[in-house]
Amino acid sequence: MDYSYSYSGDMDTAAMAAAGGALTVVYIISLIIGIIAIVAMWKLFSKAGKPGWAAIVPIYNAYVLFDIVYGKGIKFLLCLVPLLNIAVSIGLYVRLAQVYGKGAGFGIAMLLFPYICLPILAFGNSEYQGPVDSFI
Repeated sequence: MDYSYSYSGDMDTAAMAAAGGALTVVYIISLIIGIIAIVAMWKLFSKAGKPGWAAIVPIYNAYVLFDIVYGKGIKFLLCLVPLLNIAVSIGLYVRLAQVYGKGAGFGIAMLLFPYICLPILAFGNSEYQGPVDSFI
């Protein structure tokens, strides 16, 4: 049996060029969405009286977000517990909406569509109202 393959030809070059172009478009769109998310988190942190630059520091931004929502940033460690992290994340988004004067429905929408709802929360007329009292 002959298992030799030939990978030469014009079709391979054209396919690679098309794939490269598609990946470039996806990369640019991802970069734009990432920048919008960073700017929105920066604005949310600033509205709460926290340093905006904290939005770009990897683990510290979770600490600050939990501090904004619950008043105690150390509670972000609950996200390290398997299965509990799902409930904590859902509660975080719902309570994040509440501390900025929105309802629980907006919090669920923020969970499903964060790249749309976070900029609405950040650049809208909502104001920070202080941390939420909770059992977590």
